[in-house]
Amino acid sequence: MRIIESITEMQQQADAWRREEKRIGLVPTLGYLHAGHQKLMEAARKHADVVVMSVFVNPTQFVQGEDFELYPRDLDHDARLGNEVGVDVIFAPQVAEMYPDGYQTHVEVTRITLPLCGRHRPGHFRGVTTVVTKLFNIVKPHIAVFGEKDFQQLAVVRRMVRDLSMDVKILSHPIVRETDGLAMSSRNTLLTPEEREQALLINRSLREAQALVAGGVRSAEEILDRVRSRVSAGKGMNVDYIELRDPESFEEVARISGPALLAMAVRIGKTRLIDNCVLQAAVESP
Repeated sequence: MRIIESITEMQQQADAWRREEKRIGLVPTLGYLHAGHQKLMEAARKHADVVVMSVFVNPTQFVQGEDFELYPRDLDHDARLGNEVGVDVIFAPQVAEMYPDGYQTHVEVTRITLPLCGRHRPGHFRGVTTVVTKLFNIVKPHIAVFGEKDFQQLAVVRRMVRDLSMDVKILSHPIVRETDGLAMSSRNTLLTPEEREQALLINRSLREAQALVAGGVRSAEEILDRVRSRVSAGKGMNVDYIELRDPESFEEVARISGPALLAMAVRIGKTRLIDNCVLQAAVESP
């Protein structure tokens, strides 16, 4: 496995693979990997001849007051995990390589970036779509794999790819969870033991919502009241948002009649965690 830091070197390697008619898979990451990231790499391996994992803590997707400086970094650790699942190249550029002096170009998706994380982290998705566009231009992948934990991000990237006619297929992978149900995240390492215990309320509330829908509840207001009440009961839990949205348009859902995305972002101490599930009402016989 090689580690490449230069954009030019990465592009030259990608060109060489394409001349050899090799199918390139990309897994973009912020680094500090865990088993969930490895699942994304394994998925990429199934659809590609060579797999590139990018490791780049992208400053433009962190908004003012967030944990850019505190975000954990350990390239040696990332290389070990990537090597375990057969990653061919780690692309790990420096910030100055990706955003040189005078940089002034951005890529932005509009409507579906407005609610949820877009409302609470203004500018975040512009940073995501800009860096993902750059990664696509540098690595030149045939496929790219994103996790469903960042459901809105996945939808935004898919929208960008469709709207800009990008020649890359976006694949998704279900949320990977710890044995106790907590969604795997690099930020979990920032939680104290007490905070981590409180964080389990997030997944429990999602499962409660699924049980409500399975039991016949269709009112978004009733579901959201129950979920918010459970999460807010946790010590030190501060809710950014808990909302029900259409999983494609991201418009608000008032009543469950088809797939509905239940998404939440919760701050526990200084750590912000996100999670979601898609609620689906059973089809009723006529």
